[in-house]
Amino acid sequence: MSAPLLFQPTPYALYGFPNARRLASVASPYQHIEVWDTPQLGRLFTLDGRPMTSVGDEFIYHECMVHPAALAHPAPRAALVLGGGDGGAARQLLKHPEIGRIVVAELDAEVVRLTREFLPQVHGGAFDDPRVELVIGDAVEFVAATRELFDLVIFDLTPPDSPAASLYTSAFYAQLKRVMSPCAALSLHLGAPYFHGARAAALLDDLRSAFAVVRTMGAFVPLYGSLWTMATASDTLDPAALMPAEITGRLAARQIDDLMWYDAIAHGGLFSASRAVRDKLSQFLKPSR
Repeated sequence: MSAPLLFQPTPYALYGFPNARRLASVASPYQHIEVWDTPQLGRLFTLDGRPMTSVGDEFIYHECMVHPAALAHPAPRAALVLGGGDGGAARQLLKHPEIGRIVVAELDAEVVRLTREFLPQVHGGAFDDPRVELVIGDAVEFVAATRELFDLVIFDLTPPDSPAASLYTSAFYAQLKRVMSPCAALSLHLGAPYFHGARAAALLDDLRSAFAVVRTMGAFVPLYGSLWTMATASDTLDPAALMPAEITGRLAARQIDDLMWYDAIAHGGLFSASRAVRDKLSQFLKPSR
C-alpha cells in the first residue's frame, strides 16, 4: 500500500514524496530506521523520520562531501568516515587510487545491514573491498583509541540533535586533530540554510575556532528539499582555491571519469552562493580569514 512520505524540517516547512511504499521498519538500540521506495528517487532510508540517502540522488551529496577535499590533497592515502554506514562515502573515496585504507566508523549495525540489503547501489560493493574496514561502535571511542593518522575525514553523520551530538563539539575536533595528518582535511554537512541557519552558524563558529581554513559548499539535494550546505576544514588545505585546470588535471591523473555531479565546472558553483543567498545567509556564508 502506498502513502505520502512527508518530512517536516521545521515547524513552518513541509515537503515529501507521494505514492511512497515502506519496505522495512526497524527499531535499533539507537534510532528508528525505515526504508522506502518512491517513484521520484527510488529507494531511500530515514533515521528517526529524517531523510538520509536515496538511490536517486545520493551521488550529489557523496561526491560533494568527498572529492573537493580529496582533490585538494596531493596524495591522500588514508581516510576516516564517521558514520557512513550506507557505504556511499567509502565508494567515492575508493575512486582515488592513492587511498590504501578507509575506516568507516558506524554506530549502528542495523544501518549497514538494511542499506546493504535494500540500497546496494549506494555502497556499490565498497564494504567488500579489502581497503575498507568497517568498525561498528562509537566513533568518539574509536578516535580516542586509534593511533593511526588520516589524510581525509568525512563526517557522514546524522545532525547534531541526534546520537551523533558529541561529535559536533570543539572538544571532539581537538581530539580529531590528533589523528589527522599535517596535510589533512575534513568534510561535514551543515544542513539546509533555509531550515537550519542558526545551527549552521554555530557549527561554523566551532570549526573556525579549531581549523585555520574553513570553506562552505552548497548544492541542491532533492531528498533534502532544499539547498544543502556543507563545509571543508583544514589547517593547510583550501579546496576552494583549486582552479578548474587543476581539478581537471587531478581527476585525469587519478583516472576518475565516472562522476555524475562533480567536475571542474561544478566546483566553482559549489563554493559560491547567489546574491540572494549571500544576503539572506551572510552570517555564516562569509569566508574564513
